[in-house]
Amino acid sequence: MREYKLVVLGAGGVGKSALTVQFVQGIFVEKYDPTIEDSYRKQVEVDGQQCMLEILDTAGTEQFTAMRDLYMKNGQGFALVYSITAQATFNDLTDLRDQIGRVKDSQEVPMVLVGNKCDLEDERIVTKDQGSGKAKEFHCNFIETSAKAKINVMELFFDLVRQINAKSPTSAKKKKGGCVML
Repeated sequence: MREYKLVVLGAGGVGKSALTVQFVQGIFVEKYDPTIEDSYRKQVEVDGQQCMLEILDTAGTEQFTAMRDLYMKNGQGFALVYSITAQATFNDLTDLRDQIGRVKDSQEVPMVLVGNKCDLEDERIVTKDQGSGKAKEFHCNFIETSAKAKINVMELFFDLVRQINAKSPTSAKKKKGGCVML
């Protein structure tokens, strides 16, 4: 079974942990408890193939930036998360995107720009057009999610798996009918 190392990045309070826990455990975490770093594993089927996802839920706070290079180096796919209700969290993503490009020494990295908290439409500050425009600038996919309302949570992680498969399809085709270990 092929393993995928996915990294969830973004500013503090955007809902990185809520998205990850909703995907892995199917529950919504209401209270905000700042993360240092949490790792989750979940076996899923994507496009008929069994896959093991290792999801790294990262710190959004500045004091843990030293750890970023390491998980950017090891990660295969990245979810760049912002809150649609907070402009600053959207603005922070360019630095993260640039850092991933530097660490990976490539701009062609499996990545999804994630506008979270789309259930809070009446509190929206960052428009969908801004999100899709930034995704075009980053040359990556764009999706709006809500961990609370379970909107596009699975799609987000499955999209990253599909991008990784498209980028390195040979390792997925070595074994007939399934994923293989890298």
